[in-house]
Amino acid sequence: MLNLVKNLSPGSRVLDLGAGLGSFRTSRSDLPIVRLDLEIPPKRGSGAYVAADAARMPFASRSFDLIISNHSLEHFPELEATVREIGRVIRPGGVLYIAVPDSGTLSDRIYRWMGRGGGHVNAFRAPGEVTGLVERLTGLPLRSSRVLYSSLAFLNSHNLAGRPQIKSVLFAFGNERFLAVLMWILRRLDRRFHTRLSHYGWAFYFGQVDLPRTLDSWINVCVRCGSADAVVYLRKLGAIPPIRGAVQPYRCPSCGAYNLLIEDPEKQ
Repeated sequence: MLNLVKNLSPGSRVLDLGAGLGSFRTSRSDLPIVRLDLEIPPKRGSGAYVAADAARMPFASRSFDLIISNHSLEHFPELEATVREIGRVIRPGGVLYIAVPDSGTLSDRIYRWMGRGGGHVNAFRAPGEVTGLVERLTGLPLRSSRVLYSSLAFLNSHNLAGRPQIKSVLFAFGNERFLAVLMWILRRLDRRFHTRLSHYGWAFYFGQVDLPRTLDSWINVCVRCGSADAVVYLRKLGAIPPIRGAVQPYRCPSCGAYNLLIEDPEKQ
């Protein structure tokens, strides 16, 4: 997602759909960025914030070069109308990025249990449920996809305001190191038994973007900020201590949180 923003031509228009506080941050000042949600948050990042319904966007047709729907499609009550609107407001030759949770995963079930549904009104259980809908209603071809891994960052006490729920006692009230250990165990179990305990969902790339059909997945996802990084990138940055052991800690390069490393599949 960040690479898509980084590689845009100056002046390209970006729509952050279902943005909340903002799905991404960028230092680029040459991109008109519109962040749309039903309500404008009191705290805002960069870009212009617009309060509107995604199923009835107040924009002219063919307005945006890049549309980002980052963990928002599952929240829209009028799903088909929203996807049609995406097809209307995206420019010919534009790019659409969508990330959604797999409703059958442990991560999504915990999220919905903790949040009494978590606002999810659309349950996606297979990639084709998303790609088929988008291709049919927007005419944009699927170019690439990748599996996304969870970090249970929504449980992290650093990300919560107010008193924790009683339910969170099962997760040490969101203690960061507890979550790091838990995710390390789940990923190790996935490796050993070919389960999907640490999976989150999928990311899809539609439109005019040159990417391999299937992208490598980044297993190491920060338990605080949710950033995912390849192991080779973490080593290049010096985020991983040079002394290796059976359990290898590292600090997230984005927020500095404590995490435990799992080698990427190609490194095994």
